[in-house]
Order: sequence, then structure tokens, then C-alpha cells
Amino acid sequence: MPLPSLRLSSAPSGELADALAAIPASLGLSPAFPPLEIPSPALPSTDLTDLAFVTVDPPGATDLDQAFLLERAGDGYVVHYAIAAVSLFVEPGGPIDAQARLRGQTIYAPVGRIPLHPPAISEGAASLLPGVERGAYVWRFELDARAEVTATSLTLARVRSRAQLTYATVDDPLLREIGEKRQQLERERGGASLTLPETEISLVGGEYVLERRTPLPAEGWNAQLSLMTGMAAAQLMLGAKVGILRTMPPADQEAIDALRLQAEALGHPWTPDVPYGDFLRSLDTGSASGLAVMYAAASLFRGAGYTVFDGETPAVTEQAAVGAPYAHATAPLRRLVDRYVLAACEAIANERPVPQWVRDALPDLPAIMSASGALAGQVDRTAIDTVEAASLAPHVGTVFDATVIAARARSATIQLATPAVTASCDGALVAGSQIRARLDVADIASATVRFSVAG
Repeated sequence: MPLPSLRLSSAPSGELADALAAIPASLGLSPAFPPLEIPSPALPSTDLTDLAFVTVDPPGATDLDQAFLLERAGDGYVVHYAIAAVSLFVEPGGPIDAQARLRGQTIYAPVGRIPLHPPAISEGAASLLPGVERGAYVWRFELDARAEVTATSLTLARVRSRAQLTYATVDDPLLREIGEKRQQLERERGGASLTLPETEISLVGGEYVLERRTPLPAEGWNAQLSLMTGMAAAQLMLGAKVGILRTMPPADQEAIDALRLQAEALGHPWTPDVPYGDFLRSLDTGSASGLAVMYAAASLFRGAGYTVFDGETPAVTEQAAVGAPYAHATAPLRRLVDRYVLAACEAIANERPVPQWVRDALPDLPAIMSASGALAGQVDRTAIDTVEAASLAPHVGTVFDATVIAARARSATIQLATPAVTASCDGALVAGSQIRARLDVADIASATVRFSVAG
């Protein structure tokens, strides 16, 4: 399950600051690179700098992977989607490549980040910053009136972004129009996603408060452009019978039955006639019970991995949450596998053999991405646990209202109503029940919070 991102809206100090700063080192992570020579490659000869691309990212972002230009074409659309050409800067088998393979992906820590590539590349020379020429893989999609893709091309070219926008400031009516139509197509495919709010930390009256920010609509519309590109990448590689997919099997019946029971216990019954994607979209994650069900739905999203194939089509091709074959292809500054997918797709789209350096690397990529994904999840979870412990530390001995969201023989997982904290609770409890829980432990150093039943 993708954990909520951790954003520090106030700089912490003291014990919490020390605990958060220590998380990367405790997991063997360091942002430092050995001395590396940063290349200055020639830009691609194809010139698409006349296209008025813009980027849309969180405020302050500097590693800008994607830029888009949306146009109306009759009753349909044309989408130009530029992805940073990191491969221009990374010699296969060279020292930058070796570092990237050790890291797998950029890991965002509570304070700072552990980048996949040297910042001179990921936040400078390869980033699609506004007003400068950059190399990019430029996808061109022709869409019909329903925003279904009818034609695709892919070119390595020079581009220049015109503006760096945020999700709050982007004002392109076509982004909404295409995004909403693509969301409807996702519903028709049976796709779904866990739309979890981001966790933000504020200092209020000398205490740390966890707040959850619901994603803006523009984030969902923008995500549809990325999903569309990943689906196109998958189709190109499947057609050539070589590549790497992001796959996930459908949920098994046992997980579905368990979620139905848990959702009903939490006051959100999921009836058999409602597809799971529609059910998840109906949940109000602003409520403790709705958020608890969304987290519980992670049981339906297990088994995601990477499937490599070279010479024949794999038995499993679909990413069940997308509802179609899918590949990671839109974040090469921050995720290793995307560089290989883009290079493969550009060759396939232009009827050339997939580069040998791509084919040679494919078998190693699933293990690299799995290990780095586990580390990223551990950083996120430890950071959130640490801040939750700090938020609750002044209230040890206090009794809270809580909902039991999962029960075991002698303990349970509970969801507090206020603050919105998920924690362990000792005792034989029943999933879905409402209880009063006493806070017994809130230790910042060990990121531990533990409750017991009160009364």
C-alpha cells in the first residue's frame, strides 16, 4: 500500500528533530554520492521547442520528470507528453549507472531526500525546468471524443517548458476535460486506486498535530496522463515481446470477503453488486471510518511486482488496479526502471531493436525495485510512527475513543477519531467495535505507540 507522503509544515526541534533526522542513517541510507563526473551530453537533433509545454508538480519541486501540452483536435484531443531523458546522462555500466542501481529510486525522508541520481542531474541538467532546453522522450497521443487513445508516437527531442505550475495554480480546462474522461474510462475498465490523504505535521500550541490533506482534483487529472503513458508503454513492449511491466494480480476471494466484513463493521457496507473501484471512490477519507476502510483495502492491492519478458509474452500482463497492462515510464529522475522502459519504447516505436544494455539489465530490475520500494516504505512508516508518538507523548494515560479495524487473538489495530492515528491496542477485541482506549506508551526514540482497553 502506498503510504501517505510526509510533509513538514513546521520545522520540528529537539527530540523529534533528532529522531526524524536519524531515520535515513538508521536504514543505511545516505544522500551523498562519491566523486562523479557529470556529463554534458549533446541534445537530441529533433527540435520540439516550439511546443508550449508546462510542468505541474508540488510547490518547490525541482526534479521535474514530466511536462505536457494539451490541444483540441476536432471532437478529440492531442496530448504531447514530455519525459526527462535521463538516459542522455547515464552511461550503461558507468559510475552514475552503478549508483542508480544501488539506490533504485529517490527516497523522500522527513528532512531532505536520498536521490536516485546526483542532484546536478536530477534537479538540474536533466530536469524539465522552465525556460531552458532539455532532452526529453516526447509522446504524442491522439485521443477520440471519449479520450481513448487512437494513435501513439514517441520521439527523442529537444523541448523547453514555458512554466512550472502547481496543482493549485494549473488552469487548463483541457486537463480537467481529458482527466475526467480518462477517469471514466478507468471506471469502465474496472480500475481503482487507493487515494489516501497526505499526512502533514504542524506545531500548534507547542504540540505536534497530524493533519491529512486530501489530494486536489488536478492531481487526479494529471495522474491520468501518467497512467495513459504507462499503458501505452506496456502495449509497445508487449507488441515487441521484450520489456518490463508493473503487474498485480486480481484480489483473491478471501481478501475480498475479509474487506466486506471489515467495511460493514466500520459502517461502510460493500455490496456484491458494486465494483471495488466504485466502492473505494465512494469513501470519504475525511472521516476516521472511511479512512480506516481505505487503509484496510490495501489487502486487495497485494502482490504488485515487476514482470520481465524477452522473446515471448508473459502469462500475467495486467495491473489489476489499473485494469490493463501497465509499465512505469514517467518518472525516470526518481525511479530506475523508467529509464529502461523509455529507452525500450523509443526504439520499438521507431522500429529499431531494443538496445542491448536494456535487455541485459532487465532480469536484475525486479529485485532492485523491490528492495528500494521496501526501504522507501520503511522510511515513510517510521517517520509517521515517530511523529504520531511525538504528537501523543504529552497524553500518556489519556483515554481516547477508537474503532477496532483489525483484531487478533490478544491484540488489535485501532483507529483513533482524533487525532487520526492508527495504532496497536492490547486485548481481545472485535473488528468494527467502538472502544475506549488508554494510551500506555508514546516513545519518540523507538517510534512506538501502544494502547490498552480502558475499562
